[in-house]
Amino acid sequence: MTLQGACHESPVDGSELSMEAVHWVLAARDQGLPVEVVLVNVQEPANLYELVVAHDADVLSQVSTDAGMHCLELARALLSAAGVECVSEVAIGDPAHMAIEVGERHGVDLVVMGAESAGALGSGLVGSVANEVLRTSTVAVVIVKLPADDEGLSP
Repeated sequence: MTLQGACHESPVDGSELSMEAVHWVLAARDQGLPVEVVLVNVQEPANLYELVVAHDADVLSQVSTDAGMHCLELARALLSAAGVECVSEVAIGDPAHMAIEVGERHGVDLVVMGAESAGALGSGLVGSVANEVLRTSTVAVVIVKLPADDEGLSP
């Protein structure tokens, strides 16, 4: 499999973990992999209470879009500082399915995303969104985790 000229998708929620995925893409680029980046943030759809209180679905959609773009600001700034252009998109819906849909629409070859360990088994499992993307994506998926914290491990 060749990744030359790959278009990478990085779902970003503004967290340290999602930024680690952006750093991974930059490291891959620094090792000679040409990259095109699509950043995506997925917002949850409005709930019934929000729809009743707001009285305007367009206003709620705009608020969600604005919140999503805010979450993407740091990642866009980091990529821009590194000289990497990107496309940014905010979607509304189920995070895993929308991340895959956005990637398909942009023809990405690779999804790079952060994932927290989940459940009682800890590091052996990834979060539910990452797991769903892994399970249903038709392209390669890289799950990036934060570096292990060595605090508390020494005797």
